[in-house]
Amino acid sequence: MNAETRHVILLNGTHLTRHQVAVIARGEALIGLAPDQLKRVQRTADFLAAQVQRGEPIYGVNTGFGSNADKLLGAHRARDELPGGNPEQRDGTLMEELQHNLIITHAVCVGKPLAPEVVRAMLAIRVNTLMRGHSGIRVSTLQALAELLNHDVIPVIPEKGSVGASGDLAPLSHLAIVLLGQGEAFYQGSRMPGGEALKRAGLVPVRLSFKEGLALNNGTAQMLATAVMALERLETLLATADLAAAMTLDAFAGRTSAFKAAVHALRPHPGQVETATNLRRLLQGSNLADIPYHLVPRFRTWLANSWSDPIDQAHRFDICWDYVPPSQRHGKQAFYMRFLPFKGGKKHQPQDSYSLRCIPQVHGAVRDALMQAQRVIDIELNAVTDNPLIFPDAENAKVIEDQVISAGHFHGMPLALVMSYVKAAIPVLASISERRLNKLVDPATNDGLPAFLIGNEDATDSGFMIVQYTAAALVNDLATRAHPASVYSIPTSANAEDHVSMGTNEARHVLEMTEDLSHVLALELYTAAQALEYRQDMLNAARTLAARGDWQALAAKVSDAPLADHAQHAQFQTEVNSLMSALAAEGEFHAGEGVRAAFSTIRKSIEFMSRDRAMDRDVQWICELVASGVLVQGR
Repeated sequence: MNAETRHVILLNGTHLTRHQVAVIARGEALIGLAPDQLKRVQRTADFLAAQVQRGEPIYGVNTGFGSNADKLLGAHRARDELPGGNPEQRDGTLMEELQHNLIITHAVCVGKPLAPEVVRAMLAIRVNTLMRGHSGIRVSTLQALAELLNHDVIPVIPEKGSVGASGDLAPLSHLAIVLLGQGEAFYQGSRMPGGEALKRAGLVPVRLSFKEGLALNNGTAQMLATAVMALERLETLLATADLAAAMTLDAFAGRTSAFKAAVHALRPHPGQVETATNLRRLLQGSNLADIPYHLVPRFRTWLANSWSDPIDQAHRFDICWDYVPPSQRHGKQAFYMRFLPFKGGKKHQPQDSYSLRCIPQVHGAVRDALMQAQRVIDIELNAVTDNPLIFPDAENAKVIEDQVISAGHFHGMPLALVMSYVKAAIPVLASISERRLNKLVDPATNDGLPAFLIGNEDATDSGFMIVQYTAAALVNDLATRAHPASVYSIPTSANAEDHVSMGTNEARHVLEMTEDLSHVLALELYTAAQALEYRQDMLNAARTLAARGDWQALAAKVSDAPLADHAQHAQFQTEVNSLMSALAAEGEFHAGEGVRAAFSTIRKSIEFMSRDRAMDRDVQWICELVASGVLVQGR
């Protein structure tokens, strides 16, 4: 997207949203700096400069950092008196050198570079927090940082190296070092030295002033940017999980009473209520869900003589029911007054298994974890997270420590703990998805669908058997990665920083785990689409057969018909006629409106599998569909 076509999001330090960060991260918007707030930024920088002129000791300005905080900067460089010292090679004051060295010595991360989306988000977040005017950075330096983003100069930041307090020191130093004309950056898709990237973009290096290095690298921008991107994906994946569950439930011809609003009013966790509402919407219009038990036939392997009518011979399956004779109905008369005595694909039980019945409770709990993380992130996006904090207009200030206050806003624990919560929730959502997938392929649990969802007429087909293996492997991998990083602090800076959050690792893990979760949900949708098509076709085949009015043709699909006993045969005929009438009275069987729309989208890329074929391309397509979010857009 060209800069000319991108809109500008104005940052003022107080109104940045998760959505805006995501838009900026995708390169769809530039950033601007609110003029009124820039006056406050400069006011704080001028105040800090005045205090330095007075000779006041200020942490990180004329003292060292961390465990070096007790070291005051002198009036001249002692090292110039060392053998080999050359004062002429020194550039700038000691205080400028302090800020410069802070950046170049802290840029020590390792690993593959962060995605450009994450780095853009980091830049936007860092600019926004500095716009609050409590950090001492000059307007010119802040503008230079914003220009990196607006000119698509994306610093190369290796992904690993932050302990999450004092903020994201090492990764933010990689971000800031490009401002100095050092480090590396991506420009127009090419990786190059930072100075070269600045030059090509028409930008010039910055010389840092009082506290500016500390303002640039002391904050929670990497963990926060990563968390924002992870949560944006998870919002889409939660909607996808609901869709996959609804498609699976329709494929089972399952029951919806557990999703009623009155039920969830009795336990009104917000995520649970939202999930139940979403399921009702997705399933609206379905005549598969809540279908009477006796109408649902079960799969029977196709044979050459399965269908007598030439039109029916195009079916890739046969169907059947078992008959319950009067002698087996003792004590069950009330039941058989309501339901006909035919056992097909649905079990005569009033409730589905937990992976279907408890979708609102499980998906809803994951939603609540996401909501809690969003609440914390919304606060953090417009917070000041560096140190020390500068209050130039503090009332009743008697000493400099009343206006320049060392605190702990750089500590990432608020983010770390909520991301631990989300991290634990991801395998839960993947696990219940895999359990539904497994039910679909297992003939003991799939309510009359074929084993592994394939006809397998010649015993040579595996169908969807191994799809479940892949889902199981992914769920196991997610579960083993769910241990919270935030519970294991390792002290740093010679124990001056003796408790850290590890929140950056936590957020990075969550972002990485969203990909595997996406794949598990994609595999459920892939499998559910196959199952749904079988279920619809089998029911519609039964309906078409019944609509012809030939009770004997329908009776041929019933096992154990009582042919010898005339009285029982007469009763059997009457009951087959009742089954025929009930089936014929139904409209065409189909899924809910939301499920139907998604199914149609899937079928544009992936055909029904009537016999084994190479499935690798199918899996790639469904994973791409889910990752794109197209299945849940507008739904």
